[in-house]
Amino acid sequence: MATHLHREKKQMTGSSTMRGFVLNGHGGLDMLEYRDDLPVPEPAADEVVVEVVACGMNNTDVNTRTGWYANGGWGGELAFPLIQGADPAGRVVSIGSDVDPGRIGERVMIDAWIRSPSGALGDATYLGSERDGGYAEYVAVPSVNAHRIDTDRSYVELASFPCSYATAEHMLHRAGVIEGQWVLVTGASGGVGNALIQLAKRRGANVVALTSASKIYGVGRIGADVVLDRSMEDVDQAIIGETGGVDVFADVVGGNVFAALFETIKPGGHYTVAGAIGGPVVPLDLRTLYLKDITMHGASVLPPIVFENLISYIERAEIRPLVAATYPLERLPEAQEEFIKKGHVGAFVIEIGESS
Repeated sequence: MATHLHREKKQMTGSSTMRGFVLNGHGGLDMLEYRDDLPVPEPAADEVVVEVVACGMNNTDVNTRTGWYANGGWGGELAFPLIQGADPAGRVVSIGSDVDPGRIGERVMIDAWIRSPSGALGDATYLGSERDGGYAEYVAVPSVNAHRIDTDRSYVELASFPCSYATAEHMLHRAGVIEGQWVLVTGASGGVGNALIQLAKRRGANVVALTSASKIYGVGRIGADVVLDRSMEDVDQAIIGETGGVDVFADVVGGNVFAALFETIKPGGHYTVAGAIGGPVVPLDLRTLYLKDITMHGASVLPPIVFENLISYIERAEIRPLVAATYPLERLPEAQEEFIKKGHVGAFVIEIGESS
């Protein structure tokens, strides 16, 4: 069986090497190196190999490269060189011995969280971090992480969803967002912020979004009910004036605006967080937390049902992709440099393979 699969793989890939970018260590963009001699991965018994057509870019790529997670409890030591990229979309081209041969040829999106059989959150690893990811022509992942998707969406559009939208859905899932509630979204022009708006609206909630003045129109088009300039004076009072107080504060920013925004949460409300792009250390008045009976949620390792639900939303066209820019694989460092400037609304996607 193994010999048969090996021959099949060679036939499907046509080569034992592939193009890709590797990260050679923590540091600047110069740590990213383009290679055309990377070995095509071999699937383990329970794995599939996916031919990557497109791979989305996100903050995790930058934070892993710079070593930002070193003091934040994310995984352990990384093994360099490492292929990053948590958001590949493509088609299954080979399988391990324990995988149904009928999977070959499936269009798939990949859940980046590789979970431990024990279910222990601390044992989970992440695609493009503790194991090679999607910034290459092929990637090997456990079969359960490669989700078949039935949609007319392009691979570029599909690659814009996984990390951002799964993170956002996990945040809302943990906070139990329901119809009629008010949800405050920070970082609303970014990938997770875009997703939070759409996914909260899908649940029937109302959204008040914070962004920079130059992006208010773009964020409004995504569907937020109220969009405010994050730098306006007394923005917390403006939020309360519009909503009467929010039921859920969905945060990916943190930073020096945290304390004021936390005060906008209603008694019995929820704070849910999956990022800290404005700064990870924030002041918290514990009296607000306990006197208002607020529940706080960290959202990182998502349960499988969250990604499964995301696939169903896409297939039913209940959410839409927002692609700000695409770049060919060879220009990945340029794309990341532009991504860091945060001048965009939507996702950056790296195009790697042929779409047909």
